[in-house]
Amino acid sequence: MKKTNLEINNLTKDRIDKKLLEKIAKKTLKSLKTKLAEISLVFVSDIRMKSLNRKYRGRNRVTDVLAFDYGEIIVCLPQAKRQAKKIGHSLKKELAILLIHGILHLAGYSDETKKGYNKMINKQKELWQKTM
Repeated sequence: MKKTNLEINNLTKDRIDKKLLEKIAKKTLKSLKTKLAEISLVFVSDIRMKSLNRKYRGRNRVTDVLAFDYGEIIVCLPQAKRQAKKIGHSLKKELAILLIHGILHLAGYSDETKKGYNKMINKQKELWQKTM
């Protein structure tokens, strides 16, 4: 199986643990047996994420993660921080969960229906436990 090339771009001022994210992506892709040549992971601000969510999904609000069919995963770092604090776990854990969620979208999972959402969340939890 060809190795997936992961490119990480942080467009925020905050530091992120790229090595950890690379490890999580590699383990997730291996578990899913998904062949993706390249994944681009981009961290953005609230303003940028709201703009992208409005443009591509018609929703005028900030969201935590967006995934595009051509292999791009966009994570809103400020939203991830808020979610981690609200849930009561680390930012590293939240970023891992969002990365796994994005990869699941790229692998064909959809959370648009209740059934699809439940299936995706269960798979997300299973993969998170395998990668951490």
